[in-house]
Amino acid sequence: MLEVSFTKTFDRSHLEGPAFQLDVSFRVDRELVVLFGPSGCGKSSLLSAIAGLLSPDRGNISLDGLPLFDSQRAIELPPHRRPVGYVFQSYALFPHLNVAENIAFPLDGLNRRQRQQRLGELAAWLHLEPLLDRPVTQISGGQAQRVAIARALAANPKILLLDEPFSALDDALRSDLRKTLKRLQRQLEIPMLLVTHSRGEALELGDRSVLLDNGAIVEIDRPDRVLVPSRHLSSHFAWG
Repeated sequence: MLEVSFTKTFDRSHLEGPAFQLDVSFRVDRELVVLFGPSGCGKSSLLSAIAGLLSPDRGNISLDGLPLFDSQRAIELPPHRRPVGYVFQSYALFPHLNVAENIAFPLDGLNRRQRQQRLGELAAWLHLEPLLDRPVTQISGGQAQRVAIARALAANPKILLLDEPFSALDDALRSDLRKTLKRLQRQLEIPMLLVTHSRGEALELGDRSVLLDNGAIVEIDRPDRVLVPSRHLSSHFAWG
């Protein structure tokens, strides 16, 4: 279980407007939870804090009882020590490595046989076997996204974070990868946090939805109850 309760203030002195504060508190069990809300509401910053790429001002973040961040006890695990898989919106694949090398990059602690076994499992799960020797510069967007997911899962993380993973794909690929993600969730039984701007995506994938606006949680419930036009949301947010 993921438990999150923290506050982070972002200084906007170089911009117009007051400082922005992200103040959140929620729990995620073995389910897929969608983070939904207008641009700039804090969704990606929330993922970054869980992954250790952003340091909260105060509060705590724990995963299956392991403290990832605790301001009172001065605990802040670096990203490489957190059992967290992260799929970036830009994929962030290494262009000088082939598909197999990208997937296996987090597996340095394993011997050759263990690395090959794990690579084979991930390639089978995500239907990447024919592509393992191919440079990542020569694969499609949908294939690259599957490689990014495989790499994020390589080290057996206890949670998977996905920051708008399908935004750059066409409708057919988005549909295919949504099915892949739902299948992986059933197989892996780990918490997953998905950032999306697509209401249809949230309704299809989410077990629950966390609705964010201006750095605060507006509502947490089933997507079909949360994802309806709400007077509580900023006026600049257009429901899609």
